[in-house]
Amino acid sequence: MVSKISKIVSEYDKRKIRIATIGSHSALTIFKGAKEEGLETVCICTPGQEKLYQRYKLADKIIFVDRLADILKNDVQDELRELNSIIIPHGTFNAYIDQREMEEKLMVPIHGNRTLMRWETSRELQRRWLKNAGLKVPRVYNSYKDIDGLVFVKFPGARGGKGYFIVDSVQAYHKKMHDMIKRGLVTKEDAKKPYIQEYIFGVNVYPHYYYSALSREVELMGVDKRYESSVDGISRIPVPEQLEQKVNPSFTIVGNFPMTVRESLLPDLYDLGEKIVRESKRIAEPGVLGAFCVETIVNENLELVAFEISARIVAGCNTEMGSSPYTYLAYKEPMYTGKRIAREIKNAIRQRKLDLVVT
Repeated sequence: MVSKISKIVSEYDKRKIRIATIGSHSALTIFKGAKEEGLETVCICTPGQEKLYQRYKLADKIIFVDRLADILKNDVQDELRELNSIIIPHGTFNAYIDQREMEEKLMVPIHGNRTLMRWETSRELQRRWLKNAGLKVPRVYNSYKDIDGLVFVKFPGARGGKGYFIVDSVQAYHKKMHDMIKRGLVTKEDAKKPYIQEYIFGVNVYPHYYYSALSREVELMGVDKRYESSVDGISRIPVPEQLEQKVNPSFTIVGNFPMTVRESLLPDLYDLGEKIVRESKRIAEPGVLGAFCVETIVNENLELVAFEISARIVAGCNTEMGSSPYTYLAYKEPMYTGKRIAREIKNAIRQRKLDLVVT
């Protein structure tokens, strides 16, 4: 695969490189960054999705598909290559495209590590990556029958928190699982594959990083938190009324908001990002390429507990569009992940090292 992609890149017209992605998730920041860096954009989407990107005048070329997995079809790939496209993967790629097929059959260069994106879809592999990197991680339960305290129940895939719930006993687990299935938030197939983690008390902190294969540096691009429905909505209801309603909240992500962490935590955040990158090189050369994010909780002792990793841009990066406190400090101009991606690709073209920043 590496040699095939290198050959494709070598045949590209470097004066007409285009940034391509699926019209969803974090496409706005990806396309905006590309346009700011003078690169044209290609939006892959189903009919109707294109209107948002046309509204903001961010899509120079639109490729329509019947379903998003059709990006793997030969005619779609041919058109992407003819346009000298480099694909920027995001969470929708994980949700709608089989990662093994993306790793082996998508013959279009992507700015990211295909193997690590497949690892991201497995919570067991994520955990191995985090543990082997030397990070503190929550306990994982092998079975719901082992629940002996407060736990967080999750499910496979990039589902944006949909159907997740918290319980503290086997009895509560059965009751809430039944309710989630009844409400259509969890399928019976999902229910066969729960991922049960120890619930860590603390503040959720999601740092976004960028690793440059050209400079070999880890950059902290920003930090965000999330608005989650219906768990955030229930917090507005007084406790007596909550109890009367017997509400069973879930954690479907509705939006993100930027966060500035206390300054004494910044060295720990950089250390965390660098450990992730070092371990990624042992997992799959060349390791992380470009954007990645680690989901953490900071406990009362100001310790970082890592529980998930994304080997690509995350939706929280939309909060940085324009700049963040950390990119403001590092650059003498507005900078954010979408723009940083385009800047890396432009630098790679100029240095004749485009093959180093794609797989």
